[in-house]
Amino acid sequence: MAALSLADWLRAVPDDALADLLRARRDLATPPPADSSVLATRAGTVGSIARACENLDTATLAVLETLVVAGADSEPVSRDDVTALLGTDVGPALDRLRGLALAWGDDDALGIAPATREVFGPFPAGLGAPAGSVPDLAVVLAEVGEDEHALLAKLSAGPPIGRTRDAAADVKLAEAQTPVQRLLARGLLIRRDDQTVELPREVGLALRDGVVYPKESLSEPELPTNPHQQSTVDQAAAGEATEFLRNLESLLHLWSAQPSPVLKSGGLGVRELRRIAKELDVDDTRATLLAELAFGAGLAAASDDTTPEWVPTTLTDSWLSSPPALRWLGVAQAWLDLPRLPGLAGQRDAKDKALAPLSEDLRRPLAPGARRRVLGVLAELPGGAGVKGVDELVALLAWRAPRRGGRLRDDLVRWTMAEASAIGMVALGALTSAAGALLEEDPHGAASAMADALPRPVDHVLVQADLTVVAPGPLEADLATAITAVADVESAGHATVYRVTEASVRRALDSGRTADELHELFRTRSATPVPQSLTYLIDDVARRHGRLRGGAAASFLRCDDEVLLAEVLGTPAAQEFELRKIAPTVLVSPYPLADMLDGLRAAGFAPAAEDAAGRILDLRPSGRRIAARGRPVRRTAPQQNPISPEQLKAVLAHIRAGDRAATTKRGKTVRLPAGGGSDTSATLALLAQATREQREVWIGFVDSHGTASQRVVTPVRVGGGILESSDNERYPLHRITSAALVED
Repeated sequence: MAALSLADWLRAVPDDALADLLRARRDLATPPPADSSVLATRAGTVGSIARACENLDTATLAVLETLVVAGADSEPVSRDDVTALLGTDVGPALDRLRGLALAWGDDDALGIAPATREVFGPFPAGLGAPAGSVPDLAVVLAEVGEDEHALLAKLSAGPPIGRTRDAAADVKLAEAQTPVQRLLARGLLIRRDDQTVELPREVGLALRDGVVYPKESLSEPELPTNPHQQSTVDQAAAGEATEFLRNLESLLHLWSAQPSPVLKSGGLGVRELRRIAKELDVDDTRATLLAELAFGAGLAAASDDTTPEWVPTTLTDSWLSSPPALRWLGVAQAWLDLPRLPGLAGQRDAKDKALAPLSEDLRRPLAPGARRRVLGVLAELPGGAGVKGVDELVALLAWRAPRRGGRLRDDLVRWTMAEASAIGMVALGALTSAAGALLEEDPHGAASAMADALPRPVDHVLVQADLTVVAPGPLEADLATAITAVADVESAGHATVYRVTEASVRRALDSGRTADELHELFRTRSATPVPQSLTYLIDDVARRHGRLRGGAAASFLRCDDEVLLAEVLGTPAAQEFELRKIAPTVLVSPYPLADMLDGLRAAGFAPAAEDAAGRILDLRPSGRRIAARGRPVRRTAPQQNPISPEQLKAVLAHIRAGDRAATTKRGKTVRLPAGGGSDTSATLALLAQATREQREVWIGFVDSHGTASQRVVTPVRVGGGILESSDNERYPLHRITSAALVED
């Protein structure tokens, strides 16, 4: 039985099935195909087939590859043929392939696009080309020696090609001295050239026990799990989240005080990364993740200075003042949607250059989808159940989509699990309640779940005699701010230890706090008696604090003539530039020197500028300058959005209308108007007649993309430069190239 063409098969499928196809293979719908023939052509291209195969699991791919082995791209094959080559039921996989238009036809005559063979390469399923028939194959295989059988087994696993010097000349079996020569003499290998041999397909299948793939490889691997209480998972993740937020806060404070320079090529240098890791007491991998998420969450960015640096943004202050659950929510959302791969940092590119954190080299637009795919597997498990090992999860995801992810496929899974565990979305191999809510697009529920899991803030500390302050848990926001101002973190964790030193007390006094306020802080917030050593330290530092005073000034004005300075102070310019006397012969101003001197000159004075050595300084501008142009940002195409129901309906109507036009043109008579189809007045008259008589019209038109196609429509109104049909389609009259009445 001959197989239908893909175009004929698509014309016969129901609209629901065609809609499912367009949703699953969105590249087929853009731009809308003119008819099923165009759709079939587009679906049969190598690129479109390769994209569709990325979503197939191992079993479905095996069925499609077996169809290639069976020759379904040239002659129809039956379902029984495919079943025999795989040794298992292929019905569900065939149904899925039909739904994706990767295969078509009934069970007796299955066909695939010829381009499918190109997708799987020259050796589908790792099998060589057929050699016709090998006489007494089972007998010949039983006669081969152990070394020959080992060679055959290696080639049968694929690829079936081998390089050897023993293929240089034909040798009879009696004269053969090497395994390759004996196999060539027996016909179990084929010589392709002087250095290449190939295992015939028939021999390969025989060595595989007559099947293309082992039956066990077509079953989804099991995912071993450990049961946990969901509350245990949430609490463990909350601890990791608390530590990660503390590290991120420390990074932002570090960059506030000592910003890291941006590399000329973009990104963060190795020295700066190691400095961050040392200051935060973390490894390079965690430091990279912290920097990437600070950037991804908008908490840090590269400055616009001449020498750009990585500095916190204005969002940092509001983030730091937010409750821990909301801070975590912002970081978790940023990681989930981050179009970058922090795990790539430190690896080498094709030019053997190390990939720097925060550089454009780490940008991967498909990364968010890969993370959601990994977390989606954890979401399928019962609540609290965690995977025993990452390797089993890697194997499962590789089986579900072996052609997706490229060379980083398995690394993506490992990176996702490690990063999700670090930020508190995964713990004990299980998905947390907060992460589950976030995957379901419920940020409010995610924040609430994390708030419930986080330990309750404490309102007191424990002051020790050695001037250490122990926080027995996360401190309330105001208490944490106050303690951080007067003490340095000595060791972080669930119970943070601070140390009060002379420098830390001076820092608190510099911020405007008084000695009495510090005494009151420790007296009211310490659950233990305040040691005298702390009281003496605060009083001693406060007694010496502020005896020397400093101020800020942008410019100064000096003159040995005190009368002239008094005259300057009496002018409106003195008030405008806020001049004030700090010595009998010195005035200072908060305004730039050039602006102040211009104002004094306008007031009738003749001041001059001087440098640190007292030499006259020329402040005239040297010419207009503009900021240096930054490196061009590489832009990537946005991810393809799902087709909307309205768009899908329009595309379906477009295809079916084209099919009707093609069918009408082949099977019915069309009557052209007098004067020919290109006569505009005759065409308008024919459309008006069809509108009055409610008759079908075959029209040819050119769409906005310049593509010519045909439609069969029933006009309901012609006017205003528009033809409206009974199916609510509108066709501009200037785009209609021909029209004809359809007659039975």
